[in-house]
Amino acid sequence: MGQCYGKTGGNEQQHKSTEENSYNGYSTTTGGNNSPHFSSKSSFSNSPFPPASPMPYASSPANSTPRRMFRRPFPPPSPAKHIQASLMKRLGTTKTKEAGGGAGGGGAAAATAIENGGGLDKSFGFAKNFASRYELGQEIGRGHFGHTCFAKVKRGELKGQQVAVKIIMKAKMTTAIAIEDVRREVKILKALSGHPNLVKFYDACEDNLNVYIVMELCEGGELLDRILSRGGKFPEEDAKVVLSQILQIVAYCHLQGVVHRDLKPENFLFTAKDENAPLKAIDFGLSDYVKPDEKLNDIVGSAYYVAPEVLHRSYSMEADIWSVGVITYILFCGSRPFWARTESGIFRAVLRADPNFVETPWPSVSTEAKDFVKRLLNKDSRKRMTAVQALSHPWIRGERKIPLDIFIFKQVKAYLRATPLKQTALKALSRTLTEDELIYLRAQFLLLEPSKNGRVSLENFRMALAKHSTDAMKEARLFEMLSSMDALASRKMDFYEFCAATISVYQLEALDRWERHARSAYEIFNREGNRSLTVEELAKELGLSPNSPAHVSLHEWLRPVDGKLSFYGFTKLLHGVSPRLSSRPR
Repeated sequence: MGQCYGKTGGNEQQHKSTEENSYNGYSTTTGGNNSPHFSSKSSFSNSPFPPASPMPYASSPANSTPRRMFRRPFPPPSPAKHIQASLMKRLGTTKTKEAGGGAGGGGAAAATAIENGGGLDKSFGFAKNFASRYELGQEIGRGHFGHTCFAKVKRGELKGQQVAVKIIMKAKMTTAIAIEDVRREVKILKALSGHPNLVKFYDACEDNLNVYIVMELCEGGELLDRILSRGGKFPEEDAKVVLSQILQIVAYCHLQGVVHRDLKPENFLFTAKDENAPLKAIDFGLSDYVKPDEKLNDIVGSAYYVAPEVLHRSYSMEADIWSVGVITYILFCGSRPFWARTESGIFRAVLRADPNFVETPWPSVSTEAKDFVKRLLNKDSRKRMTAVQALSHPWIRGERKIPLDIFIFKQVKAYLRATPLKQTALKALSRTLTEDELIYLRAQFLLLEPSKNGRVSLENFRMALAKHSTDAMKEARLFEMLSSMDALASRKMDFYEFCAATISVYQLEALDRWERHARSAYEIFNREGNRSLTVEELAKELGLSPNSPAHVSLHEWLRPVDGKLSFYGFTKLLHGVSPRLSSRPR
């Protein structure tokens, strides 16, 4: 439910998916609407055109993300092939020859639809009195799973107010996954509602036929419409205003343990037509909770915005940041960074191609802005900025308040589990950070409300998390991270050690100045922490058994003259990567 459909190539502004139409971005399925989606309907064929829509509700020509042509062909195999079974299982579509046969290697039974929904519990426990509370008005969008309408509130605090009602047909919920998608969408909207950049959730009702999700009516149109109305390009200052709002809501979702999974210009609405109207995120039908140290593996989202790791079926919050990077790229130049005529081609481009920063208007875009985009579109998810780090980037940060980042909790947890030798190496690395790089860390440290002597304990982390707690955070079990930080219960951490604990070696490695950081840190480490080690001591430090294949190559980590860590060994220690069997120069 809510998967991606295939509207690719051709005259994109004149073609619409059979899956859904939309109004102001209120998708009538639990997925997004106006970009190519991974869909059982499209069957990943080579045709650049979707099937003709039988529905009478035509979409605006503006409802297509600008395309980008790639000049080089992409060889097989298709990265779309293994996705087929997952999609059919989620949507409940019968596996057919046209749908690509046994894609992904399995699950014909799992992929077969329960056409009449027999045996599925479609009771959600929502209020049953929708008709007595709301007066439905004009239909403003129609899709595969239902439609969206204006409505007027009949009674209560919102009496007389116009709202948007997303009506999802129970008859279309042919799988347990589809039912759970709706249940989770309402749960997430209810938990997160209240953030200024999130569409307000008002109510959820049901009857024997439908589920009704009542939300704030945003009448300013989609972000995509604004992009197109400006000829596909936003000035940098205007882009900052838009992106700061997008990043604020993404940072909030991630702090709560929620990953949106379908971020795109069509899923951001302006509250009014006014040029300075606030921007709101909508459509949490594909959103999910991400538990600490866990990865999601189901493939959902919109093809043009999907992150590489999603296609590899192992991803977390970083996938949303990639999508923000694609949106940013489009804001600057009006075209997609990854484009092809089919879903398979799009996926291959996402996995293998690099965005073009050479053609117009990129030569006129500031160096800081280009750096911002590149650090969002890094194919290695470990090297991407978080949403809060993006808000701290020199190009965008300005005077706005930097929110709490869930990333620091994960980093501190890993640091406390690290060996003393690695902690010493991280401390050396943290002392090479520039003042510009310390702004983010200093803001996070202050949000923990350190004591008068400038130290934080486990209680500071607990209180900071509790201050922002919602039911979503509890559902994602984020408080469980604190149990892995028990070492802070008996001691406190100053800012110097906090920087060492929260620094990301992978993110630093993505910078042009990484080599300088590493060399400077190694010099500090040599003076203050490097000591002679035997291979056996190093193996014990790393938790390697004598029979481990990696054990035999540990000598590459040590300098032959004195048994201390070489520069190569130092960088390997920082990364926490198991040593390779092949030789490396010292």
